[in-house]
Amino acid sequence: MKVYIDGKFYAEGEAKISVFDHGLLYGDGIFEGIRAYNGRVFRLKEHIERLYYSAKAILLTIPMTPAEIAKAVLDTCRENNLREGYIRLVVTRGVGTLGLNPNRCKNPSIIVIVGKIQLYPEEMYKNGMEIVTVPTTRNLVNAVNPAIKSLNYLNNILAKIEANIAGVEEAIMLNSEGFVAECTGDNIFIVKGRQLLTPPLSAGALYGITRGVVMDMGRDTGLQVGEPNLTRYDLFNADECFLTGTGAELIPVVKIDGRQIGTGEPGAVTRSLIEGYRSLTQSSGEPI
Repeated sequence: MKVYIDGKFYAEGEAKISVFDHGLLYGDGIFEGIRAYNGRVFRLKEHIERLYYSAKAILLTIPMTPAEIAKAVLDTCRENNLREGYIRLVVTRGVGTLGLNPNRCKNPSIIVIVGKIQLYPEEMYKNGMEIVTVPTTRNLVNAVNPAIKSLNYLNNILAKIEANIAGVEEAIMLNSEGFVAECTGDNIFIVKGRQLLTPPLSAGALYGITRGVVMDMGRDTGLQVGEPNLTRYDLFNADECFLTGTGAELIPVVKIDGRQIGTGEPGAVTRSLIEGYRSLTQSSGEPI
């Protein structure tokens, strides 16, 4: 595998950054996880757009244009003959001093890594998964805003550890008001009648690219798509539940905190959306 770092390709064993990079020292940087399907990069424009939104929020100037970033992503896929897989696009603040001051970092670094990813066992896509609610609260929007896809992922990692301790693959994070925000690495949806509901961004949910695609698909199929504040009670009494994410795609949830969701099997709406999403990924995207 070859890794793109600041305009050059390096063999996997030679792909290195400085120990003084503030991305390493302080988690000062941003990233995107992107997928390639059937020789195309899915929703590349939207991912790059979100990258620039994150950069603006943390006052990080990306030293490349969106078109140049897109080319770097596609070139890295070509360099590795990648037609199906996962792409990690990273921008760090760059090399600086041991102090916090980001103004000491003169040159941000652009990194593109490609490879394979499988977040959950295949049987969970068929039979559904069990998740739990964890004690770790989602970051406040006026602290490290969850809308920023930053390299500091400790909030999510702590929740993931709690999921692991509970013996499940994924977990729900609530915000400080007790409303559902999102899962450790995925957005969450419920189906109630003909309604398709997901927490609002103001609750601490990430503006997920897959989330947006699924909301559009729901509208196209006649579902009433909404973004209300949701509680655990709403989740427990949903007809169906599923998670979305670039890595996860769409995965059904059949039990939350020991409560069976709906029939205890992936529902018809979830199955239909999974089928539609998989079809879409095979037929659209930037050609590699």
